[in-house]
Amino acid sequence: MALAGGPDYFLRHSNYQEGMDRSSSHRPEELIVPGFQRSAPPNLPHHHDDDVDLEKLVNEMNSSMESVYSNQADTALILNGHRHHHHMHAPCVRHGQALRRHTPPAAPPSVPSRERLRHSQPMHIQAARCLREEQHLRPASLPAIPNPFPELCSPAGSPVPSPTEASDKHIVKVWSEDGAGKVVEILADMTARDVCQLLVYKSHCVDDNAWTLVEHHPILGLERCLEDHELVVQVQASMSSDSKFLFRKNYAKYEFFRNPLNFFPEQMVAWCQESDGTIPQSQLLQNFLNSSSCPEIQGYLYMKEPGRKSWKKLYMFLRRSGLYFSNKGTSKEPRHLQLLSDLDDSNIFTIITGRKLHNAPTDFQFCIKPSKARGDCKEMKMLCAEDEQSRTCWMTAFRLLKYGIILYKSYSVPQHRKPNLSHFSTPVRSVSENSLVAMDFSGRTGRVIDNPVEAQSAALEEGQTWRKRSQRMNVLGSPSPLHPSSLSTVIHRTQVWFHGRIMREEAHKMIIQQGQVDGLFLLRDSQSNPKAFVLTMCHHQKIKHFQILPCEEDGQVFFSLDDSATKFTDLIHLVEFYQLNRGVLPCKLKHPCTAVAL
Repeated sequence: MALAGGPDYFLRHSNYQEGMDRSSSHRPEELIVPGFQRSAPPNLPHHHDDDVDLEKLVNEMNSSMESVYSNQADTALILNGHRHHHHMHAPCVRHGQALRRHTPPAAPPSVPSRERLRHSQPMHIQAARCLREEQHLRPASLPAIPNPFPELCSPAGSPVPSPTEASDKHIVKVWSEDGAGKVVEILADMTARDVCQLLVYKSHCVDDNAWTLVEHHPILGLERCLEDHELVVQVQASMSSDSKFLFRKNYAKYEFFRNPLNFFPEQMVAWCQESDGTIPQSQLLQNFLNSSSCPEIQGYLYMKEPGRKSWKKLYMFLRRSGLYFSNKGTSKEPRHLQLLSDLDDSNIFTIITGRKLHNAPTDFQFCIKPSKARGDCKEMKMLCAEDEQSRTCWMTAFRLLKYGIILYKSYSVPQHRKPNLSHFSTPVRSVSENSLVAMDFSGRTGRVIDNPVEAQSAALEEGQTWRKRSQRMNVLGSPSPLHPSSLSTVIHRTQVWFHGRIMREEAHKMIIQQGQVDGLFLLRDSQSNPKAFVLTMCHHQKIKHFQILPCEEDGQVFFSLDDSATKFTDLIHLVEFYQLNRGVLPCKLKHPCTAVAL
């Protein structure tokens, strides 16, 4: 049966046109038309020989395509992507050349041409399948296109955190003194100092290098200040579920570097090599920081017996190798010494529950707790000192012997730190006594008053000026709520050192928690006199209280600490004066006891 339309119909056939477009990059007209023009003139559209030649040509094309695809499959297993793309087109060109040299063969068998054509159609499906495989492998053979944004693909410069970076972030919740908490996201390598600077930045506090993180265990009644170099994530992993971090100030964190004589009594420090020798005070800290030296803290301590509420008084020795107690009086002989605790795998805590809970002989308790023990009280060594000075000496020596030069580096880094080194530095600077000077602004330009007598007279003159101004305002009268007489009685409530109506015991607790250093102070309302105030301060590790009484003169209310010898219009002036002058106080006011709200 002849094909309707002849060769033109075959060239326009959809299946044939689709197969040729997919199997070769050449156009079908370039491969087939020349042969057709030699065997089938346009003026003989229904010639029988043309039909026979066309059917034979289709069968041969199908067999040639099968061989091409088989060769392509074998070649894809051996060659790479570039060679594979080259061989995918080479057989098609040879096939096109064979078609041009083709001559009409003998007559085909007597099989209907429509069945043969229908039988050859599935080969086009195979060609489409091979084409999809070719397209799948074709991108490997294309030339590499340069990436215009290489920094977006590199793990180091990518702004999108990688799964590894995301896993390094941890959630930490920190609590303040007022009971408020803040959740912060930190990295695994962030130290306690880094977290403190982050909280200072977020809370808009003054960064005076006294802020610290406190590891607090409410059930055990223990807490300790984290060292600045400790990793917060590692400490959090060793804490129990009820434990938490507190954010507060601790002025005594590195105070022993400034005043070592107040922390290490001479009778408690001795050489390990010489039982009767003592360390010169000038070389005290050098011996603690030098790993080759062997300083030793010795003295009596009360130790709680395991499983009992009774305490036993023992003579103990603190060395680099650990804490020992003597079985025979004050003997230092090795056969009489027994190891109580190691320093490397332990931390020292302050007991905050009081003496009644553990039936302690004194109020100066502390505890040595293994780092890996979360809530097991059996592994903790509970100790008690005779007084606050001896307890501070034992706890400070424990830190120095355990960390050594690392503590000094943490202390010296803030002293020499540049502003651009910290990512969380704030523009607010701390106000200390060294930054407050007397100034004279009577002339065109201000000058610093170096003479103390002149500075005192200038202060008195300024006080008289303010007093006359307030008297003038009282005579004229002012309905404004910011009247000077009323403002002086409430302006101090905005200061960080004023804590309102807190109890005497609460003031003691805050002073102890923030480090019993000289000059640490706070102001509070008096419990006995509603119109008076109380200055609570620390000196030589002892807490003292001074009552601030109001006095009236010429209709104006003043405040005084020394029975009206020195008067101030408000409490802010009083605090600023005693920050510069000792007066009747045992020392100047240096460090305000602050309770920050996160």
